[in-house]
Amino acid sequence: MSDLLRLATAGSVDDGKSTLVGRLLYDTKSVLADQLDAVHRASVDKGLSTPDLSLLVDGLRSEREQGITIDVAYRYFATPRRSFILADTPGHVQYTRNTVTGASTAQLAVLLVDARKGVLEQTRRHAAVLALLGVPRLVLAVNKIDLIGFDEGAFDAIAAEFGDHAARLGFTADAVVTIPVSALDGDNVVRPSGRTPWYDGPTLLAHLETVPVEPDPHDAAFRFPVQYVIRTNTAEHPDYRGYAGQIAAGTVAKGDEIVVLPSGLRSSVARIDTPDGELAEAVAGTSVTLILTDDIDITRGDLVASVTEVPEPADELKATVAWLADKPLRPGARVLVKHGARTVAAIAEEIASRFDEQTLSTTDGPDSLRLNEIGQVVLRTAEPLPVDDYALNRRTGAFLMIDQADGTTLAAGLVGAPLPALSPGGSCTGGAGAQGAPPPSPPDPRDLVSPGP
Repeated sequence: MSDLLRLATAGSVDDGKSTLVGRLLYDTKSVLADQLDAVHRASVDKGLSTPDLSLLVDGLRSEREQGITIDVAYRYFATPRRSFILADTPGHVQYTRNTVTGASTAQLAVLLVDARKGVLEQTRRHAAVLALLGVPRLVLAVNKIDLIGFDEGAFDAIAAEFGDHAARLGFTADAVVTIPVSALDGDNVVRPSGRTPWYDGPTLLAHLETVPVEPDPHDAAFRFPVQYVIRTNTAEHPDYRGYAGQIAAGTVAKGDEIVVLPSGLRSSVARIDTPDGELAEAVAGTSVTLILTDDIDITRGDLVASVTEVPEPADELKATVAWLADKPLRPGARVLVKHGARTVAAIAEEIASRFDEQTLSTTDGPDSLRLNEIGQVVLRTAEPLPVDDYALNRRTGAFLMIDQADGTTLAAGLVGAPLPALSPGGSCTGGAGAQGAPPPSPPDPRDLVSPGP
């Protein structure tokens, strides 16, 4: 039975991401006949003599008309060795927020560069976002290698420049693989190319099929965000009270002792229900309903955790955020923080630093964070949240910042400092701004009213 790899693509505009994905789907025979016919017809309408494989991914009319990817397109394909869920993300700087969405669950990212242009500003920005989100492995696909005459020297220069940048972001040398490809012609995508005799590495598909997949953290501390409380009073299930959700980390078994946060109430697991029947044990990624031995007060948004490793509920979050909104974040701003299924009011007490993903430097104490900027902030929440450090648990260490007025997403937040550049003693240096006047004191968060579940 094949395992599963979740991957995302990223890169600058016109680097050929959609064509590369289309080539993967086409050459692995993962395209239905009617889809291929539609692509052939659309390609003829555009005056092309060969099928435009990017149309297999760019499904929105506006995407086809503009020739760019706007939304995150999820594609599913499989080979005899492995199954894949691929998120094709936009390249335009305007849609960097969509890249954050597509890469948030990725185990590997394919980052494209145009061989004629090399490493660009958006390439470095995407690399920083991928590092921030904790994506463990990267493939740098040097695309359109045919347009520079399959020049080995140019390929080596691009690989060396990006390798240095990735290392400073915290990626180890064995976590980054660079492959010369031509998505248009198929060189080194699924089949080895005779036009790159100097390259003896794997094709893109061969690497995707064999790269080690980081398993879900079954041996991590048990974490179970409650999504829904199920109550029934039927003849078959009188007084049924179950807590439904998906296990975020660790393993739970019948008889295990648990603690409910933020209340701190304790109980033990009486039963683990699923639509397919009762389980003796369940692991991370499994959706279950837990039945406890005690009738205690649990509501949507609570976290059920192992009693041996309990996260300490905190009302002050020191976090790294990727700001995704047009309006800037300033100290004292009132926002909502969504952690799991719980949403609470909060105040941005401080913007501690801003990260420059181009120079890999930081500015201490900036007056704001603007669209697509990354920085460290301190948030004061109206209610304690049982968070983990993102480096230990991507699911319970992540949160969203939301606009109180209209409910739009403002930022993706990660508890702690995943980037070496944002860590004390990291490889990047502090910048100007530390001597500026301190921000005004924000209002007391206890004056805020938290919305209901």
